[in-house]
Amino acid sequence: MRLLRRAILLNGLLLATMTAVAVPGAVTGGNEYQIKAAYLYKFAGYIEWPPGAFHLPETPITIGVIGADDMWEELDRLKRAPPGNNRTIDIRLLKAGDSLSGVHILFIGRQEAGRLQRTLESLQSQPVLTVSEVQGGLGEGSMINFILVDRRVRFEIALDSAEKNGLKLSSRLLAVAQD
Repeated sequence: MRLLRRAILLNGLLLATMTAVAVPGAVTGGNEYQIKAAYLYKFAGYIEWPPGAFHLPETPITIGVIGADDMWEELDRLKRAPPGNNRTIDIRLLKAGDSLSGVHILFIGRQEAGRLQRTLESLQSQPVLTVSEVQGGLGEGSMINFILVDRRVRFEIALDSAEKNGLKLSSRLLAVAQD
């Protein structure tokens, strides 16, 4: 019953907040990254960064993507509309070893599973929301980790990891996270 209530709440939240993308319920074919990109894009509107995380009030939110070119392509399609916090979105496709300077949200794809912990350690105490799709990603230090539950994209959250890096996650985001 609790899972059903969360699923209904999640679908309601997504319908209410997503204007650029319709998110189908189950993952079929190539739409997994469409769903994840829609989530990731909207996460930006539910995060409060500490003072100084942005150089200027008009500084865009930069989403870095490493280890998932398909995610970068989907995010690039979505970046036209602000996510709800009056900032534009920039998307950067990164490779292993690239500088993470200026990144506000970092998506780490499956291809980077072997370097996940090292990447996350390099961002300790920095105001960067880290999102992964790696099994056990939260245990490695990721703040949000995408998982598939009954062929549906869900996410889990490690609130303590976000707080350690000075980020505040909206209670609305926490309410729809997977237990």
